[in-house]
Amino acid sequence: MAILGIDLGTTNSLIGAVDSGFPILLANAEGHRSIPSAIHFPESGDPIVGAAALRQRALSPERVVTSVKRLMGKRLSEVEQEHYPYPLVADDEGFVRIALGDGGSLSPEEVSALILKELKATAEAAMGTPMDQAVITVPAYFNDAQRQATKRAGALAGLTVDRIVNEPTAAALAFGLHKSKDHARIAVYDLGGGTFDISILEIREGVFQVLSTNGDTYLGGDDIDHAIAEHLWTTYQPNQSSLAEQDATLQIKFREEAEAAKKALSEATEHLVRMPFIKKDKHFEHALTRETVDRLARPIVDRTKALCLRALHDAKLDLDQLDEVLLVGGSTRMPLVRQFVTDLFQQEANTSQHPDETVAMGAVIQGGILSGSLRNLVLLDVTPLSLGIESFGGLMNVIIPRNTTIPAKAGEMFTNAMPDQSSMLVRVLQGEREMARDNWELGQVEVPFEAGPKGSARIGVQFQIDENGILEVLTRDTKTNKDTVLEIKHAAVDVDDKRVEAMISESVDHAFDDMSERVFTEAKLKSEELLPAVDQALALIGDQLDYGERHAILDATAAVKQAVASNDANQLKQANTTLDDATQQLAALLMQKALADANAGT
Repeated sequence: MAILGIDLGTTNSLIGAVDSGFPILLANAEGHRSIPSAIHFPESGDPIVGAAALRQRALSPERVVTSVKRLMGKRLSEVEQEHYPYPLVADDEGFVRIALGDGGSLSPEEVSALILKELKATAEAAMGTPMDQAVITVPAYFNDAQRQATKRAGALAGLTVDRIVNEPTAAALAFGLHKSKDHARIAVYDLGGGTFDISILEIREGVFQVLSTNGDTYLGGDDIDHAIAEHLWTTYQPNQSSLAEQDATLQIKFREEAEAAKKALSEATEHLVRMPFIKKDKHFEHALTRETVDRLARPIVDRTKALCLRALHDAKLDLDQLDEVLLVGGSTRMPLVRQFVTDLFQQEANTSQHPDETVAMGAVIQGGILSGSLRNLVLLDVTPLSLGIESFGGLMNVIIPRNTTIPAKAGEMFTNAMPDQSSMLVRVLQGEREMARDNWELGQVEVPFEAGPKGSARIGVQFQIDENGILEVLTRDTKTNKDTVLEIKHAAVDVDDKRVEAMISESVDHAFDDMSERVFTEAKLKSEELLPAVDQALALIGDQLDYGERHAILDATAAVKQAVASNDANQLKQANTTLDDATQQLAALLMQKALADANAGT
């Protein structure tokens, strides 16, 4: 059976399948392959999906849900600063729900499921057979909670989601069908309605490998529309407050005109905005130029530069090592964006693929690969941020590094840091900072074990990321072989998703301070282990040392304590080394005593 490929987009969604060996996108009854990701909830009757829903926005904006993709897997605290024309509420766990006028509410997954049902019905009508398996694309920077929410939406729509695929990766798959080179390195610049992604990929003999990814889940064509709409509003009412403070109906009118003007100015150099009867008998006409739109859009487009350069750095490539730059997403139709990409990457971008349909086509191809309809293509994806656990001293212990090819599995063995410890708290972290507190906690699990001396317990921790980028954490007490599996249903991160993109930037900005703190913390842990051991050894056999050796140890011990108080990593490392050297004779005497005691016992 064919597996559907779905681009569940912020602004528009598409569906397709492999038919007779060819990947195709499927049109609905009106002949449109792309349907708006919009749902109208009338006061009575069934919800309306697509273009018909958008036509209701001016009449009842609070009942038309758009951009629901931005709410997937989010807590209300993460989005309450944003402006949505429809009301949002929180469920018992703090996650977003969309409030309906009748007092009820729906989760973003339930709303997305309505879009997916519409797409599924379109596919079944076109293919003439029931279809219930699908591949769905998501932004590369969707976290675990957002990916899980996407899978739940598919299940609610009656679909088995066989694979979650990053959007730039899907675009590269579509592009790969037309690539004649056996080996190529490609940058996929994806500027859509609600998100931006940049991926650097390597294609070698049909194998696609993602070398690095970066992006911003709150950067896209919608932001350009907002900027144009605000410009139109201030031109219309120069002395009033911003458009964001006006009623929802007025905001929608200006947003729709802004979007239409942006599209028109991708072809023309001037566009006449006509808005009759804005308020009763008030009309508005304004000649908007491409130059003005470029000026408004430039700061937004410029925000993609640092993300692109960072992706190149992570892929360990220079600009002249790229064979191709592929443009994806409707916003890349703007001449400003195309020129920006040409200047940034120092080569003409490839625009041979339909920018709005490339991601969906890639999803269809991935579905064809999984079903066996298409062959000779292999996809290797990567995890965008490091995953690990908090180790003793509050350090970040990385288990799976950033940009590891997935699916992936890795683990480490840990032990109890304190005597008589009877359990270990495993905190699962995601991020690039050296200290655990600066990364995000995805979940935690308490692992019990038999109390004993320091270092007596052996706890294995294994991370496994599946092909959808979803994480499973297994912990095992090796003495009892008892396993505990941590299922991370939601990423417990009560922060704005912009931190996802900011994490890498922060790790660079704080690299020196973070590394200094890590070095000091590791040295301090060693000091805290050395000092009591030296005190114990001195009390046991210190009388066997001569005066000079004993005082050298005491002086070195005092220097370590002073260095701990100084918070100077280099000073503490040197003090530890000096104490190590000073206690060589003491360690030898201690070993002799242990051997003598052992022989006496036998």
